Amino acid sequence: MNLPNKLTILRVCMIPFFVFFLMTDFCDPASDYIALAIFAIASFTDLLDGKIARKYNLVTNFGKFMDPIADKLLVCSALICFIELGKISSIIVLVIIARELIIGAFRTIAADNGVVIAAGYWGKLKTVVQMVMIIVLLLNIPIDAFRIVEQVLIWASLALTIISLIDYLIKNKDVLKEGNQ
Repeated sequence: MNLPNKLTILRVCMIPFFVFFLMTDFCDPASDYIALAIFAIASFTDLLDGKIARKYNLVTNFGKFMDPIADKLLVCSALICFIELGKISSIIVLVIIARELIIGAFRTIAADNGVVIAAGYWGKLKTVVQMVMIIVLLLNIPIDAFRIVEQVLIWASLALTIISLIDYLIKNKDVLKEGNQ
């Protein structure tokens, strides 16, 4: 297994620790900062694994398949926790998770047809904005201007979720046609 794929697996393994520290006061008052650090490191592994894979020609079908899943698990875990913590609306989280499930279904159909679909530009941008939004929400800076930044990032994440879904469906509509033949 190559380094980018190991980083992807590491990101998945970090998720339970992130959720644990975010949702408990095990190390209060440091728990929130530990959760922030874990999330930031996990997010950085996403950037790092892609750069390494492309630079050293280590792109694999496993990486194309698992990297987006690892991202979705990390982001969705944070968003679900934020509902419980009162930081984000459940409706926004439902839209984001619904998009991920639809894309997951498309990837499954494509895989059944021997096609691996890599993440597109809008999907990557959506993921970056979501990760930045999550980091900003984790910082929890009690300044009114910062609350505005949080809201802008939440709405930008929602908009990019919808845009990336539409883009993905349009670009990959033939996957469904192939499945019917």
